[in-house]
Amino acid sequence: MKPLQLWQRYQKYLYDNDTLGLRLDISRMNFTETFLKKMQPRVKEAFKAMVALEAGDLANPPPPRGEGRMVGHYWLRAPQLAAKPDPRKRPHIPANANYCKEIEDTLLRIKKFAADVHATGQFENLLVIGIGGSALGPQFVANALTTPADKLRSFFFDNTDPDGMERTLARLDLAKTLAIVISKGGSTPETRNGMLVAADAYKRAGLDFAKHAVAITMTGSSLDKQSQSWLAQFPMWDWVGGRTSETSAVGLLPAALQGFDIDGLLKGARLMDEATRVKDFRKNPAMLLALMWFKAGDGKGKKDMVILPYKDRLEFFTRYLQQLIMESIGKERDLKGRKVNQGIAVYGNKGSTDQHAYVQQLRDGVNNFFATFIEVLKDGGNPLEVEPDATCGDYLSGFFQGTRRALYENGRESITITIRHVCPGSVGKLIALYERAVGFYAALVGINAYHQPGVQAGKKAADVVLGIQRQILNHLRANHGKFFSADAIAKAIKQPGEVETVFRICEHLAANERGVKQQAGKTVCDAAYAAA
Repeated sequence: MKPLQLWQRYQKYLYDNDTLGLRLDISRMNFTETFLKKMQPRVKEAFKAMVALEAGDLANPPPPRGEGRMVGHYWLRAPQLAAKPDPRKRPHIPANANYCKEIEDTLLRIKKFAADVHATGQFENLLVIGIGGSALGPQFVANALTTPADKLRSFFFDNTDPDGMERTLARLDLAKTLAIVISKGGSTPETRNGMLVAADAYKRAGLDFAKHAVAITMTGSSLDKQSQSWLAQFPMWDWVGGRTSETSAVGLLPAALQGFDIDGLLKGARLMDEATRVKDFRKNPAMLLALMWFKAGDGKGKKDMVILPYKDRLEFFTRYLQQLIMESIGKERDLKGRKVNQGIAVYGNKGSTDQHAYVQQLRDGVNNFFATFIEVLKDGGNPLEVEPDATCGDYLSGFFQGTRRALYENGRESITITIRHVCPGSVGKLIALYERAVGFYAALVGINAYHQPGVQAGKKAADVVLGIQRQILNHLRANHGKFFSADAIAKAIKQPGEVETVFRICEHLAANERGVKQQAGKTVCDAAYAAA
């Protein structure tokens, strides 16, 4: 398409909302008016499904097929919209439920707690202990909005890697560190392990962990019971999933403690929610995104989504979107139980770093992706001219435009989202935009975006491995002094089909001197193991 024709297409399909401070350009996606017309029945059903979702209908079927829960993250920034008890239409809502009041009360408590912490001056650091959405959202916001004036500096335990946790602890003065433990049910292994490691570190430093700790969890959970003596507790609700929890206490408490304007973040999300309820898809940025995702991958996720934010502050946005999109859309079966294996792979880093990483393949390699550029108009930083009439920010903009052009000239599709600057409001808008787009896309392809059976399967598989590990240790201890091959151990513990699992467990235990010693064989697979 010639430049003038492309400019005309840009003007025709540009979504420009000055009130939101957001533009969405889909002109470089290969869709036609025929496609948009053909999608109208699906679009209509997607809007209908979203209305039912926001009204409080069950998003997941009752047990044993599902969790039997609603999805209410949209209520977090507009509490008055929260579902109310209705024994005829929604018997699953308790008669005494008042979600609006719970949301409003929690927000007030978050603000008061953060103000009290700041007033005491006791804490300088914040250690957030979580996994998945309980870490990725807070990490994204912490990195996006940080300034030298932050009230507290944020650090994270977001894995069960002991070396990673030790590296983080080495950077902290625990006497001046407040810890937040985030777990809906309290039994998530990674978070539980991080909490135990942190508590042990505080103890070794001669400090009482309870006097430095806050819990965010569901009422009645194991963490709720364990944290009764801690500094404070804040709620998680079963109708807020981890990957959509950034505007709950999960994201707002760390942000408030770091000193950010959480009202601004909530307002931005609320404004985007309002904009993405518009029924005219041409005036709805989330539906436009969902339609482009559908078109790019033929409704089957045939192409990957590459996120390229041209701003260091948005570096963690891609990681946040990986979970939001892939955990929501990556589903084996559709709503009718048919095997469909839906999903969209998401990856990216930031511009212009990516231009020195994998843009070469994006332009000249396999055409199995579509890109999403995120442009930030205001540069910030030092406006120094590094050469006549050109600043670092001018170069960044030039690289963004140049890469976008280079991809288009070689037949590669792209979307561009433009915001004015990175601030609490714009961060809230980006979060809400993609939350809604994910919901719309799931409805367009007929899947449930709000459960995660694959994640649960992974957790169950890990439990199996740890169970085998306990069997191995019991067997070796009962036969102290005797060496056994992995094959012999597997047979002895009645797990003959798990020889590789036994081998890997023994290798790991021996490498870490965890009560197992290794005797070399002809090959690594012939090694033998005994209790140390």
